[in-house]
Amino acid sequence: MPTRRAVTGRSREPRARFAEELRLLRTARGHSLRQLGERLGWDWSLFGKMEKGETVGGPEVVQALDTHYGTPGLLLALWELAVSDQTQFKERYRRYMALEAEATSLWHFAVSVLPGLLQTPGYAREVLAAGGIKEPELTQQVEARMGRRELLEGAGAPPFRTILSEAALRTPLRDFGQWRGQLEYLAELGERDEVTVQVLPFRVGPHGLDSTDVWFLRLAGGRTIAYTENAYRGELIEADGPVERLQRAYDAVRDLALTPGESRKFILRMLEEVPCDPST
Repeated sequence: MPTRRAVTGRSREPRARFAEELRLLRTARGHSLRQLGERLGWDWSLFGKMEKGETVGGPEVVQALDTHYGTPGLLLALWELAVSDQTQFKERYRRYMALEAEATSLWHFAVSVLPGLLQTPGYAREVLAAGGIKEPELTQQVEARMGRRELLEGAGAPPFRTILSEAALRTPLRDFGQWRGQLEYLAELGERDEVTVQVLPFRVGPHGLDSTDVWFLRLAGGRTIAYTENAYRGELIEADGPVERLQRAYDAVRDLALTPGESRKFILRMLEEVPCDPST
């Protein structure tokens, strides 16, 4: 079957799109495969095979390419899709990831699962395994997800706000040690200048986002898009009207949430409740 192509001319098949993006980024820099290999310390023939679609490589080399080209998390996202399934959900998610890499700020609301950008390796592994992903793909996707966290690091990191439903914090991992590590990581993130973590407690009752996990990306020029998702599919929303309605619901939820300081205390109290001995 011939590879499908979008109206932009870019491939819509994850593996072909990944190879195509690698080739375009390299040629835009005017580098040969051999020069790329010398700069990154890998055999240049590996990059040639990746650009031909013969292999997708591993997360380490893809992360190095993301750093080299200044595309934080984008190539890792395309790589993650290339090694996983090719459903329509993944196609929409790939476009979202490309826009996420360009965002000047990000806002998020979590219904029951912590967002990937804030997950520890232990949390990511258990959540992905619960979704049916098995080895070796499981380890590959965990590593790719950890690579995406670079989006929130460094001097150029965009401001990020997440509002976590209390349900997301009342669903612990089976491994108490890993759960403790995840809560500690959340508490640490809340102290970063560009990261705001808030908790929406159960006591606020029903609200406009009680069944909607949503992301808002503010792009250069002031335009905002939204992405809603559940465990089985996601929807990229770019029309102004629907995005504005979601933003009003988000603003109402933010007014109900605990302040960042109160939220950090809430997380620390939960941390105290985690059993020290996994067997207890």
